[in-house]
Amino acid sequence: MRTSRAVVQTAPRRLELRELPVPEIDDDSALLRIEACGICGSDAEQYAGVLPVRLPVVPGHEPLGVIERIGDRAAKRWGVDVGDRVAVESIIRCGHCRACIGGRYQLCRGRGGLFGHGYVPLDRPPGLWGAYADYMYLDPLSIVHRVRKDIRASLAVMFNPLGAGFRWAVEIPATGPGDSVLVLGPGQRGLASVVAARAAGADTIIVTGLSRDARKLALARELGADHVIDVEREDARARVRELTGGRGAEVVIEVTANAPEPVAEALHYVAAGGRIVLAGVKGLKAVPDFVSDLVVVKEITIRGAFAVTSRAYESAIRLIESGRVPLEKMHTHDFPLEDAERAIQTLAGELPGEASIHSCVVP
Repeated sequence: MRTSRAVVQTAPRRLELRELPVPEIDDDSALLRIEACGICGSDAEQYAGVLPVRLPVVPGHEPLGVIERIGDRAAKRWGVDVGDRVAVESIIRCGHCRACIGGRYQLCRGRGGLFGHGYVPLDRPPGLWGAYADYMYLDPLSIVHRVRKDIRASLAVMFNPLGAGFRWAVEIPATGPGDSVLVLGPGQRGLASVVAARAAGADTIIVTGLSRDARKLALARELGADHVIDVEREDARARVRELTGGRGAEVVIEVTANAPEPVAEALHYVAAGGRIVLAGVKGLKAVPDFVSDLVVVKEITIRGAFAVTSRAYESAIRLIESGRVPLEKMHTHDFPLEDAERAIQTLAGELPGEASIHSCVVP
């Protein structure tokens, strides 16, 4: 029996490298040979036991790979064949629930909770649902996007964070020419939001961070930000007003990790009639000093953002393939499969002396 190496999460903060059977496929499914799997804050939350994922599970929800085997109907449906490189969306939709029928498949819960690559438990056949592995099963309702094969895997796999940037910073708030955009947090999703907002024609882009984020803030400027603010050394509210002519930012993208305070601050940064997108999860912590009257009197629109759409992924892939933006400057680490735990801990800032912006696991 042919097997694949796979990292299996068996409990919070516990990963094991195992050999699992390579799935058989039918006419509607496929087998993906993994080239790289991106790592983001959700991986750290899943590793810590914060995300409601049933264990044991093979993590990895940002897969990039090459079609190893594919059924005839799947090849026709996806427009790909053996040897093609594809980026795979995290969500595996059901296709028939209210969200799917309404065109919001990223909210699909029709297959039971959060159903997607990296989140489906090992006891659900065929088991290899995640991309921390040599091979991954592609479900008939997986969504794939072709990606050029001449692009380095560690760059091509940025389709996921950059797709989030296009959805969170452009699609949801309808960002366009003339808008001032404030990005709270210079992590990989924050930097991706800068790239996406610049591509959408935003007028002024501002990024906030902490003193320890000096390297990331400098990179934000290289990727298109006009101004950066160290919130520990500057009066951020006053600086935002100064940079926006006293109006505040038309669009505020909140992507800080675990810190709820910036959510309340966003109400002070945003312009009257402006839009706030909340995309940074906080470990279910409450937001202190949230003044709801500011939402009322300023007529602020607040939207949550969790997943990404196909349109945003396509925008990301086109930008990556264009080579117009030095996205490779975001990439800091490649980790072999056996070092997946260290990869997650590095991204989460748990290892002294190690700092990651964008990392990936490479089988």
